[in-house]
Amino acid sequence: MKLRSEIPELNGATKWLNSKVTKNDLIGEKPTLVHFWSMRCNLCKEAMPKINKYRDVYKDRLNVISVHTPRSEKDLNINEIIQVAEEHDISQPIFIDNEMKLTDVFENEYVPAYYLFDREGKLRHFQAGGSSMKTLFKRVERILNEG
Repeated sequence: MKLRSEIPELNGATKWLNSKVTKNDLIGEKPTLVHFWSMRCNLCKEAMPKINKYRDVYKDRLNVISVHTPRSEKDLNINEIIQVAEEHDISQPIFIDNEMKLTDVFENEYVPAYYLFDREGKLRHFQAGGSSMKTLFKRVERILNEG
C-alpha cells in the first residue's frame, strides 16, 4: 500500500473480536492505527504492551484496530487467537483475517506491521518489524497534533 492511499473497506473478516468497525467509522474524527500481528510472533508479543499503552493513553484521540493474520496453519484456530488476545490485553477491535483478505488488500507481508492513517483516511506512515517503536509513536504524535 502506497503512502496517501485511502484506508480500504474492512471486509472479509473470518470473525471480529471485541467489536466490529467499518471504514466509515474510522474517517473524520480521529487518526487510525492499523496493527497487523500473529499469535505465534514473538516480536508482535513484545510490541503489544506499547501498542496497548498508546491505545489507552489516546483512546479519545486515536482509533486502534488490530488485524490477526496467520503465518501458518497453526495460526488459524480462533479459540487460540482469542486466548492470546486476552493474555496480551488486546481490547481494541480485532479483525481475524484467516483467509488473508485484508492482508492482501493492504499488500502486507509482515508482522508486526503498522499502518497509520490520518483523519481523512489517507495512509501517512507504514512501518514493519519490532524495532523503532519511537519512530512510530513520533508519527502518531505528529498526526494527532495536526489541525
